[in-house]
Amino acid sequence: MAKAPARKSRRKKRSSGVIRSRIARLIFASNLAGLAILIVGAMVLNEMRAGLVMSKKTDLEGQAQIFTNLLGGGATLGRPEPMMDADLARATIRELQLPATVRAQVRTTDGEMVADSFLLSDRVDISTLPPIREPGTFSRWSADLSSWASDFMARLLRERPGASVRTQSFEEEYNAALMGDMASSQRFSDRGQRVISVSVPVQRVSAVVGVLTLEASGVDEIVRAERAALLPFILVAVLVALITSALMTLGIARPLRRLSLAADRVRSGSSESLDLPNLTKRPDEIGDLAGALEAMTIALVERIEANERFAADVAHELKNPLTSIRSAVETAERVKDDPEAREKLRQLIAKDVQRLDRLITDISNASRLEAEVTRVPTAKLDITRLCEDIVDTYTALGMDTSVKVQFVDETKGAGLLVRGREGPLGQVLRNLIDNARSFSPPEGLVRVTLIQDRQGRQTTARILVEDEGPGIPPDKLSTIFDRFYTDRPAGAAFGNNSGLGLSIVAQIVETHQGTVFAENREQGGARFVVEIPAA
Repeated sequence: MAKAPARKSRRKKRSSGVIRSRIARLIFASNLAGLAILIVGAMVLNEMRAGLVMSKKTDLEGQAQIFTNLLGGGATLGRPEPMMDADLARATIRELQLPATVRAQVRTTDGEMVADSFLLSDRVDISTLPPIREPGTFSRWSADLSSWASDFMARLLRERPGASVRTQSFEEEYNAALMGDMASSQRFSDRGQRVISVSVPVQRVSAVVGVLTLEASGVDEIVRAERAALLPFILVAVLVALITSALMTLGIARPLRRLSLAADRVRSGSSESLDLPNLTKRPDEIGDLAGALEAMTIALVERIEANERFAADVAHELKNPLTSIRSAVETAERVKDDPEAREKLRQLIAKDVQRLDRLITDISNASRLEAEVTRVPTAKLDITRLCEDIVDTYTALGMDTSVKVQFVDETKGAGLLVRGREGPLGQVLRNLIDNARSFSPPEGLVRVTLIQDRQGRQTTARILVEDEGPGIPPDKLSTIFDRFYTDRPAGAAFGNNSGLGLSIVAQIVETHQGTVFAENREQGGARFVVEIPAA
């Protein structure tokens, strides 16, 4: 037979290297995804900045209320019309002793600045001034993002209007204060610093005579300090994520790749087993998978070897009758004038043809049963009913009335159940009964007995098939289950047995996690014992 062309593998060849492994990439991505979110959240600090801004705003509003009361009572005049006294306003601002991060400015209703705490302070700050430039795009984008985040959180949390600090120009804030309202905003100062500003009208009775503006800086410094404090933790988190990803890759992705490569070697024929002892000894799912694949590979190799042996045995068994037929045909050409010899040769050819037919039939049945055993799912079966039905067929159909078949139920109606396939288990009983009948003397009795037994904690169904024949030679008790083994009694019809019946029995019982063996009875005859676990 010509060898079938090798089937192309549908899988693409895997790339070598850890970085190209999909599982490795998934491990790294899953570990770094959460870490990336942590880093982005820690670096942006939107929530923290919003809290600082709101805290600064609240603090400035409280201070501004106090300062405007001082200015309204001690730095304003009411005659001939309400107005602000510039000298008194400067003196009041000078006496406030504000911190370096807070700046107070007083302006008249015309926009003229009459007092500035930075100019009136006796404190001299020595520091390197940054270059004068407009705020960068990133700084403006960050401010807009912070404002948007604050507005969004306010809507999400249903905050009352005005609870967040808007980003607006000083002119807008100043004009709102002139209208008698308290206004606040966040913006960049002339030094390029982010400031929180609150403007409050300075009033004489009910007339607005000026505007007090308090600006607080230092928010960016606090955020940068928090980021700097978080940096070591972020670096440690990155290091831990990389280490855990590498360990998971070495512990999961790499062993799976080794399994895959070993399976490819088995598929290509360069190896007959996985042979990965380091993986099968692992006490985890990878070890279980490696053990299962190794066991599956061994089972497949054993199945292939069994099929090869079966094919060789079939070829040998078919060759014998074919050789006999060919010899008979050649001999028949030389004995044309001897009718008696030609008749003997014809009978020999007929027996060989009958033997061939029996062999082919049994081989076909064996292949069919093997396919059924591996494909048909198991189910719970009433083994008592199955035995009764099989035995009743021998009586109801009147098969060889000289040998009786009797069923004895020693389970006392316990309703014993087994998990299996009804067709193959029925074939086991029929093969054993047919074998016992072929060895039984005329008027003999074949007894089928069902017993509920136990092996440790496992309940079993024990089936005995006994005959009254000559028994089995002691040295053949295990050999009789080999394929094509026959040892027929004298006078048995030629060609009626292929030697596959007991082999099929052993194969089916093994697939049902059971055992079968033969022994001789003390009173004469043979006994076949089948034991199958109960459901």
